This record gives sequence, structure tokens and C-alpha cells, in this order.
Amino acid sequence: MTMEGQAPEALQVNSVTNGRLQEIRFWVTIMKEHALFIALGLPCDQISLIEQARAFAAQFEDLEARVRRATTIDPALLREIIAAVSALIAFQRSILALMLQCIIRPSIPPLFVDHITREAIHFLELIQSPQPPLSTIQQILRRSVFWLRQMKEHIEFIIHLLDPSERLLINQAKKLLEVFRKLLETARDLESMSESQPQFFNAAVRFIFEVNEQTAILRDFKATAHEVVVLCRVLSTVPDPLLTDHVRREADKFLKELEEFKSLTNVCESLRAGNNQ
Repeated sequence: MTMEGQAPEALQVNSVTNGRLQEIRFWVTIMKEHALFIALGLPCDQISLIEQARAFAAQFEDLEARVRRATTIDPALLREIIAAVSALIAFQRSILALMLQCIIRPSIPPLFVDHITREAIHFLELIQSPQPPLSTIQQILRRSVFWLRQMKEHIEFIIHLLDPSERLLINQAKKLLEVFRKLLETARDLESMSESQPQFFNAAVRFIFEVNEQTAILRDFKATAHEVVVLCRVLSTVPDPLLTDHVRREADKFLKELEEFKSLTNVCESLRAGNNQ
């Protein structure tokens, strides 16, 4: 559903320069942390792989500092980031292949490596795309499918890391997991329906608001989980408090995008109301 009466430039969630720069800053930090998590999770005898993971972390830490100093997108720096992300994707896929063949047995599960690889691919697609994203309901739903899957898996990882004695926390997490499983299924259904390109799709608009509400609840749960990990008030196998902070920041990122989605869908509803008068 394109939003008639609006120029393509007006449909951008962010300005081309500032929006992409903020996106790059966020994801470069995330890539750095992914490399650190791999290094932490690899078996101690896999010295070469650990060194490669640490080298990626150092590379992205350098890129992170340079991007934070930047005020515009430098083409040369952008090409360097694209090359680094592409190399990290290849490295993560090689790690996953070794895990699937039981050649190495890290403390991180295969789904976690697939999860972070998916995010790297998402980042790569974002910075390589010349067009402003999210100008249609279908695109918004597609992005929601991506994030809802990531949020669902975050909950699964949290459950996996909690000690079995943490029954109340596990129960809370399982309730959230059921909610996000249903949200993901619905998002996939609505995305498929949106391919018919209806002039308006109010059910999808309502759904975006529901996702926003539930994601805020999940973000608060993650914030609490991070706090109790930092204060050593929970029994878990979380390898580093950075991990719980990492998933909380990703929930914050999704919430920020949802607020932008809501603004965009409000424009859509206003246009529909105007057309019906």
C-alpha cells in the first residue's frame, strides 16, 4: 500500500544522511559485540578461531570510533564497513558449519550463530540499499517479521541461560515467548496479505500498535534481567553482562522503529480518511 499524495522523500523514516549514519553507528557496535560473543563462546582449544573473532571485534571497534566521529557518510568508510560486515558474515557461517558437523562444540548454540548472522545480513542490506526503506505497509510488515523473530529468539536464549531454579523468571519468559510466537505468526500472515496491495490495511495498522505495546513489555523484562545479572542477583550462565545489555538495546532499536512505523501508518490513515470524505 503506497501512501498516495506523498512524495517519496516525505515517506522516509529518517533523512538519507542522518538516518543512515545513525543506523550504521548502531549496527557497527552490534557487529563488534557479536564478534566478542563468538570469541567468548568458542572452545578454548580453538585458538585460531578465537583470534579471528577477536580480530573482527578489534576491527569493528576501530570502525565504531570512526563512525561516531563522522558527521556524514564517507563513501570510502562505507565501503570499508561493507567489506568488514561481508567478511564477518562469511566467518560466522563457517563457524556455524563447523558446529552443524560437530567439528567444534562451542558454549553458544547454533541458533545463536544463525541469529547474529541474520542481523549482519540485515545490516548489510540496509547500507547497500540506495532507496529509503519503509514507504509501504508491506515493507513495514517485512521489517516487523525480521525484528519479531529476533525478539522471540532473544527470549529463547534467556530461558536457555537461566538456571533451572529460577522458576519464576523462566515462567515470565515463557509467557513472553508465547506472545511473541503469536505476533511473529500474525506478522507473517499480514505481510503475505499485504502483497495484494490494498489501498488501506487498518488491521495491519492496529497490529503495529499491538507489537509496540508488547515490545515495550519485553524491553522492560530485558532491562530487569540485565540489572539482576549485573548485581549478581540471578543464577544463570550468562557469560558477560554485555549480552543482556546487548539484547535490551536491540529491543530499544525495534521500539524506535515501531514509533516511526506508527507515524507512517498514521499518515496512511489520514490519507484514507481524506479520500473517504
